[in-house]
Parts: sequence; C-alpha cells; structure tokens
Amino acid sequence: MTEPDSRAESAASGIGANGVVLRPGPIWLISGVPGSGKSTTARALCLRYPKALHVPVDDLRAFVVSGAASPLTEWTAETTRQFALSRKAASTLAADYSDAGFAVVIDDVVREADMDQFLPYLRGRPPRKIVLVPRLEVALARNRNRTNKSFDPAILESHTRRLYPMLLDGCRPEDGWLVVDTTASDPSAAASALLRG
Repeated sequence: MTEPDSRAESAASGIGANGVVLRPGPIWLISGVPGSGKSTTARALCLRYPKALHVPVDDLRAFVVSGAASPLTEWTAETTRQFALSRKAASTLAADYSDAGFAVVIDDVVREADMDQFLPYLRGRPPRKIVLVPRLEVALARNRNRTNKSFDPAILESHTRRLYPMLLDGCRPEDGWLVVDTTASDPSAAASALLRG
C-alpha cells in the first residue's frame, strides 16, 4: 500500500495523522419548517467547533439532475423514495465525518416518525435532535423575503402552514427533541442555546 493510501485509510477509520485515535464528533439533527432558521443555525453551530460539516438534506436532493421528485408539487411514492435516499446519504456522510473527528449538523424537515430513515446509517450514534419553532407568522414572513431559492418563495406558504402543526406534534421532548423558539433569536444565539442544552 502506498503512503497516501495509508493516510486516507487512517483518516477514514478515525485515526489522526500522528496515529492518535480520534474521538467521534457529535451528530446534530436540526428540524423545522421553512423559515425556522435551520440552515443559518446549523452553520452558526458548525462555527463553534474546530472541525465541522453542515449537511443540508435539501442540497443532497438538489444533486439529482434528471428525475427529481419535488415535495413542492405533488407528493408521490418517488418523492418518498428520494427523501429516503437523501436521508440515508446524509446519515452515511455524517457517520463518516464523525468517525474522522468532525462535528456534523444535518438539517432537514423531519419528525420522529422519520428517524428510521437516519438511524440505521449513523452507526449506532444517536443524533442530538433539535426542532426550531418560531411563531408561524414569523416563519411565513421570513419565507416571503427569501432570495436564496431558485423558485418563487410564495409556494412555501401553504407547505409551511401544513408542516407547522405536524412538526409541533411530531418532534416532542418526550422523544428526545429539544424544542427551541427561534422567533427573536439570531443564529449565533440559537447555536449558543443548543450547546447549553
């Protein structure tokens, strides 16, 4: 085996450059409706660690060049299949980076009922589950003002209204979810609150 291959194999197995076994990094899972602050909070949380990876599940789904099944149009069996694939990929990526000592923050619109699409691929590591819950009218206003989407953000209003009660009911503290009100907090403050637990 050549030297570069040895280093790559060591990094993938959680062994650092000096042969020191790396401690696996934490894996966070942040959920919330569109406009709740998932991506900005995830990035702010990543910046609190020396090594961290942000995995937006929406970005993985956007890698599909042909045949993408959008959740913003009709929900089909193919939409369900593609969500399961993207969650499996996000979890596998998270486990690989965690093994290499990185903190990982996955962001997605996810409920406790969806955890079976993540857990088998996280190699036995339970994620720290967070749901961001601003007031509904705040999330709707944030969505109206979005400029980072390739589609008309007005389409998000009906989806946000439908998802809001589903996430409140589907991400309960008794199932291990930390519920964080992001109505007034900035991403840095939200990241601080998460680290305090």
